Amino acid sequence: MAPDPPPSPDPSRFRRLMARWATGVSVVTARENGRDRGLTVNAFLSVSLEPPRILVSIATDADAWPAIQRSRAFAVSVLAAGQRGISQRFASRASPEEKFAGIDLHRGATGVALLDGTLAVFECHVEQEISAGDHVLVLGSVVALEEGVDAPPLVFYRSGYATAEPNERLRLPGSSATQ
Repeated sequence: MAPDPPPSPDPSRFRRLMARWATGVSVVTARENGRDRGLTVNAFLSVSLEPPRILVSIATDADAWPAIQRSRAFAVSVLAAGQRGISQRFASRASPEEKFAGIDLHRGATGVALLDGTLAVFECHVEQEISAGDHVLVLGSVVALEEGVDAPPLVFYRSGYATAEPNERLRLPGSSATQ
């Protein structure tokens, strides 16, 4: 007989400790029935170079998730340090219209909104969905790439954004030393 699994850790402590992991910030966009959807994510990674594959983690209650699921296409725009406002807007519960209002963008090969002024854009078709608690891991087959601006990245650490310095070094929240 297998032993009982240990109890799950306290969610608030788990969140606090995960905040110690510095991450880049990106916006995932999708388009369905002529309507754009988008959300901020920091769980984004390269899975394979040959063939190119990426993975994003999306909350199942995110308004963009059904559009991604049905359209089978999405894009990841990697944000530059000066795009904190875009990150905050797409992380909010604002309506899709409010999220995209006044945002400079263009359309990619799949018709998905690609944000201007970002570091890079990865346009994908959904290859696989993996249920993971209150999130879904979306494996994307990369169909198009765009190289964006040459600038420092937007970084999130300890529930705050890093600050880009003129020398392209980053100052992390709660840190007195430049990282």
